[in-house]
Amino acid sequence: MSVPATGISGLAVYLPPYRVDLRAWCKWTGADWDKIRKVVGTGFRLVGPDQSVYTMAANAVLRLIHNYDIDPARVRYLALGTESSTDNSAGAVIIKGMVDSALQAEGYAPLSRHCEVPEFKHACLGGVYAIKNALRFLATDGNDSLAIVVSTDKALYSLGSSGEPTQGAGAVAVLLEQNPTIGVLDPAQSGTASDYRGVDFRKPLINRNGTGASPEFVDIPVFNGKYSTSCYVDEMQRALEDMYARRGLQPVEYLRSLRAVFMHRPYHRMPETGWAMAYLFALAHGNDNDVEELKDYCHHANVPCADVLEELRRQPKLMDFAVRDRITEEIFPLSLSVLRAFRHTEAFHEFVLGRMQLGAKAMFELGNLYTAALPAWLAAGLAEAADRKEELAGTEVLLVGYGSGDAAEVLPMTVVPGWEQAARAIDFDSALSPSVDLSFEQYLELRGERPRNEFVPFAPRAEFVVERVGQESADAFQDAGIEYYRYIQ
Repeated sequence: MSVPATGISGLAVYLPPYRVDLRAWCKWTGADWDKIRKVVGTGFRLVGPDQSVYTMAANAVLRLIHNYDIDPARVRYLALGTESSTDNSAGAVIIKGMVDSALQAEGYAPLSRHCEVPEFKHACLGGVYAIKNALRFLATDGNDSLAIVVSTDKALYSLGSSGEPTQGAGAVAVLLEQNPTIGVLDPAQSGTASDYRGVDFRKPLINRNGTGASPEFVDIPVFNGKYSTSCYVDEMQRALEDMYARRGLQPVEYLRSLRAVFMHRPYHRMPETGWAMAYLFALAHGNDNDVEELKDYCHHANVPCADVLEELRRQPKLMDFAVRDRITEEIFPLSLSVLRAFRHTEAFHEFVLGRMQLGAKAMFELGNLYTAALPAWLAAGLAEAADRKEELAGTEVLLVGYGSGDAAEVLPMTVVPGWEQAARAIDFDSALSPSVDLSFEQYLELRGERPRNEFVPFAPRAEFVVERVGQESADAFQDAGIEYYRYIQ
C-alpha cells in the first residue's frame, strides 16, 4: 500500500503591533544605522502588555482556520513549537482552548475532541520537529484528518548587548494534510544532524549566580555570538551532508538546481553566510571542476587552496572551542577569508543571493522569531512568488531549520501545481499591519525597564488577549501564575 503524499497547504502569520524602528533604535543607542540595516534589518516587534506567546499562537491558528476555511472537526493534530513557553505542564492544549472558545463564540464547531496536542522544544528548531512529526502522523494514523503546527516565540536580549537589535516576536501557523495544495514534504528525503555544543545559546532557569530557581530569567538567553555563528554553519552543513548521502546527490549540482531556499533567520546576514559556506563546502567535496572553482576563489583571497580544502573537509570538534580562552576563535578562519572574495563573484549573486531572494525584503521587518523565523520566511516567499506570478510548480525548494545547542534539519519541498491559490491566502502584507512605532520610553516600558504608565497605544480587534493572571494559592483554590484569556471580536 503506497503512502499518500503529505505536506503544506496553508500558512498564517501573526505579529504583535508594537514595532521598534531600527533606524530610530540606532539614534537611541548610537549604533551605526548603515551597518544595522545591512546586517540585521529595518525593524522588529515586541509582545504587548496584554499578550503572550500563547495569545500570538492562538491568533495565528484562528487566522489560518478562517483564511483557509478549515473544518475544525477535521483537525486532529495541533502542535506547538516554542522556546518561550511559560507553563511547564501544558502547551498546545492552551492554544486549543482559546481557539475553541473563539470558534464557538462565532458559531463554528470546535477543534476535534480527539486532537493530539504536543509541544516541541529545541531552541529555534522546535517547529520543524513538530512539522516532521505531523507528517508522520498524517502518513500513518492521520487518515483524512488535518494537522496544524504553530510556532511562536519572543526573542529578547539584554539592553546594550550585541543581540538587542535582533529581537522579535510573532507566530506562524502551518496547515498540513495529505495531497497538499502548496508543497509535498517527504521526511525520507530530509537530512538531520545534532551535537551538543555547551555554551552556544541557552536559557537556564537557575539564578545566574548559580543558586536557586529563577524563572524571571526565562526570556534573556546566555549566548556567545561568534561561537554561535560557527555552530550554525557547521550543524547546517552536517544536516545537508546527511541529505546528500540519503538521496545520492552531487552537492554543487543540487544547490545550483534549487529554485529557492528558506532558512532559520536570526538576522539578515546569518543565513546568507550559512548558505554561502554551504556552497563552499559543496565545492570542496565535489569533482575536479568544483575544486578548480574553489581554487579560483582561494587565489583571489590569497589563501592556499590546499589549506582551505583541509579546513572544509574535516569535521571540527566545536566543543573544544566552548571554553573561556577559545570562545572567540574563528573555527573556519581560512574559509571565511575565501567567503569574502566569493561575495564579489557572479556565482555568489546567482546561487546564494539569487536563491534567497523570495520574501527576503519582507523579513527585514520581522526581527528574530526563533521557531517562527523559518515558516515566516516561507510564508513571505510564497506570498511574494504568487504576487509576481513566479513559475514554481514542479520545482524543489529547500527548508533549512536550525536550533542552537545544536541541531539542524533540511527538508526539501516540491511545489505542486495550483499552489498559487493557497499561497495568496497567506496574505502576508496584512500580517504587517497594524503597526505602532514605539518611542524610546515606550520601548523601555515594554522591556520592563520602566514602570508602565497604562501603556495602551493600540486597541486590539479580532484577537486574543491576556485578561488577567491568577493570584490565588490557597488550599481551597489555586491559580497563581495561570493566564486567563479573552477573545476581542
